[in-house]
Amino acid sequence: MRHTQSWVVGATALVLSVTGGLAAPAAAHGGHDPARQTLPARDGWASEGTGTTGGAAAVASRVFTVSTWEELRTALAVPGTEPRIVKVRGTLNATSAGCAAFEAAGYDFARYLADYDPAVWGYTTEVSGPQEDLRAASAAAQGKAIKAYVPANTTIVGIGRNAGITGGSLQIQGVDNVVIRNLTLESPLDCFPQWDPTDGATGAWNSEYDSMVVYGSTHVWVDHNTFTDGAHPDSSLPSYYGEVYQQHDGELDVVRGADLVTVSWNVFADHDKTLMIGNSDSAGATDRDRLRVTLHHNLFSDVGERAPRVRFGKVDAYNNHFVVPGPGYVYSFGIGLESQLVAERNAFTLGPDVPAGQILKKWKDAPVTTKDNLVNRAPVDLLAVHNAQFPAEVLREGAGWTPVLRARVDDPQAVPGLVGHRAGAGRLR
Repeated sequence: MRHTQSWVVGATALVLSVTGGLAAPAAAHGGHDPARQTLPARDGWASEGTGTTGGAAAVASRVFTVSTWEELRTALAVPGTEPRIVKVRGTLNATSAGCAAFEAAGYDFARYLADYDPAVWGYTTEVSGPQEDLRAASAAAQGKAIKAYVPANTTIVGIGRNAGITGGSLQIQGVDNVVIRNLTLESPLDCFPQWDPTDGATGAWNSEYDSMVVYGSTHVWVDHNTFTDGAHPDSSLPSYYGEVYQQHDGELDVVRGADLVTVSWNVFADHDKTLMIGNSDSAGATDRDRLRVTLHHNLFSDVGERAPRVRFGKVDAYNNHFVVPGPGYVYSFGIGLESQLVAERNAFTLGPDVPAGQILKKWKDAPVTTKDNLVNRAPVDLLAVHNAQFPAEVLREGAGWTPVLRARVDDPQAVPGLVGHRAGAGRLR
């Protein structure tokens, strides 16, 4: 059965297709409609307690099929916390009108470059003045346009093999029970990065907007998505003042008291600062005893760092495949303040110039468990090789806890093949 229902936003009526039925939710991998599938029992931290079902129980009037960015935002804004399903058809472009659509009157990038040229402004004071104010106003307009807020008890799922979002940022903020599946998410391109002359010895361009942010939310399942820079890799970005005009932030952030998150069977590709769990050393009041995240069967391909970087959280990373050709690589697992990372049965495919000791990075003193990991198909003690390579940054053994919420654990020798064939958007079974 197919219905059509109109929802009015302001003075504009947007028509969304409403489809679906009253069928009971299906267990993941046990039903034919991915929108009705739920996180299996014991499948990572998001299965703890009440588990994660998203909008699987949605009635027909709360199932929407959208094909534009504004339709997606409208479907998410429909009042109520009863289960809802939003099916994405095709690629939704959040910035189809281009950067000029967000520019505040009077903003002039050429003028901005002239005003804050280090030869004029120097490196000791943060930028200020009319052009910086207009840049900030332009950035605020872009942020308002490209953020979509996901309510509680919601499933967003791509239809078929070619569904996704370009230039948008999904905000899962202060809610419970969300599922995001089968989307190709091309990183938002910040139209208005800020120049900070005080950032490092030679200054830096700083950008905003992640493809997805889990902020203060619980029971979130992120499954079978592809995160990528797409048509705008860092290598395509220009440089000003001798520094890359960085227009990308992260691909996925789990921050500000978020908890009980499972990230499974995704692809994270061609990005620098990829996945951050806990965004500040000063956030202990909100983050301590939270930020419990499971990462399994994900492919991290040619990412520079933060895969993930962890603060505070008990993070279980197992059966992931890391492909590291070499140039631009900094580290994979970042060990931060009060983190308790368990990294087991992962596979690393490293280029000839990448030492295995670089896989771990010590940011702050915290214990870590590494066990049964493979590097180029050979067993390697990641902690031992790190400590040997970086004797001034020795890490401690033993995260202090043992993960039990693992629905499926594979031999790490099989992980590259399994993940290579099944991870990412368009590969749901």
